[in-house]
Amino acid sequence: MHRFGSGFRPLGSSFFIFSLHKKVDYIIRQVCSYSRFQTEARGNKVVPFLVQNTGLSDVLEADAKQIAMMARDTFEKDGPLLLVASGRDTISVASSIKRLATENVFVVQIQHPRSRLNRFDLVITPQHDYYPLTPQAQKQVPWFLRRWITPCEPPDRRVVLTVGALHLADSATLKSAASVWHDELALLAKPLLVVNIGGPTSSCQYGVDLAKQLTAMLPNVLWSCGSVRISFSRRTPEKVSKILFKEFSTSPKVYIWDGEGPNPHMGHLAWADAFVITADSVSMLSEACTTGKPVYVIGAERCTWKFADFQKSLRERGMVRPFTGKEDISKSWSYPPLNDSAEAASQVMKALAERGWMIHT
Repeated sequence: MHRFGSGFRPLGSSFFIFSLHKKVDYIIRQVCSYSRFQTEARGNKVVPFLVQNTGLSDVLEADAKQIAMMARDTFEKDGPLLLVASGRDTISVASSIKRLATENVFVVQIQHPRSRLNRFDLVITPQHDYYPLTPQAQKQVPWFLRRWITPCEPPDRRVVLTVGALHLADSATLKSAASVWHDELALLAKPLLVVNIGGPTSSCQYGVDLAKQLTAMLPNVLWSCGSVRISFSRRTPEKVSKILFKEFSTSPKVYIWDGEGPNPHMGHLAWADAFVITADSVSMLSEACTTGKPVYVIGAERCTWKFADFQKSLRERGMVRPFTGKEDISKSWSYPPLNDSAEAASQVMKALAERGWMIHT
């Protein structure tokens, strides 16, 4: 909950609507940290409203009406409401609130709503969401289907483009994770190679073929590793994880997280010296690329459509390299770390300032 100061017209309350991810809380914390908000349990100018649900499509229209009414009723006293919505299942509710209280709310939508962007004040979305508008993409779609492929128009001034996905892995979070996981990870032999396995998607399909590819290549780099830690996501097919368990479970250098106990993901990001990550996961790649450490990708050749465009973008920025099995993991390389969340937060603050709204610093 945040107290907003004076100067320009103050933003009164902060509304958060989000579904499956904590990234909205993170982006708001970024907005707060960039303006040095004072965080309080409850301030005399703040009456926050929080909706946390994995099925926000079930939120009743009455809820939007109630929030809009609150925005209008408290505007003169507390100023406008900042509403951040994440996920496509929040689009209806967030746009309804904007329609019902146009002058009393500032709505930020995270993830592209696909159409009618004028329903929101800002939209934060990865630039590869606009891949369908590129000449290369147009050639892949029959002419009679192109009108149905969204988005249909280039980004306008209300769109904030990111390279990857928004996430929680900022420097403060990783510093905390390094402390939490110190006893387990700090003493591991260096360099520490972390291997993150995701799962197939419609635009990046694979199965046991990728697992077999990894089991053929990873042993070739073990000589250059002090230790290796492998972890799976919830999307990893069991047939894939079984192959890797069978191949590496007896290797003295390799530890495989079996899903039991605390998830070491943040600890891995903090302590790893290099990463090998499957190409399907925009989130895992975005997180790893915020560290500035070497990131090797396996399976990028299997990606199509905007997933392939995302891979191309990371390669052009020097953030990732294809994993070939010929690497010397002890030889490090670096790049300017990805900083999407902080940069998006800065754009939110800029847009607020253009309206004459400013948070007290």
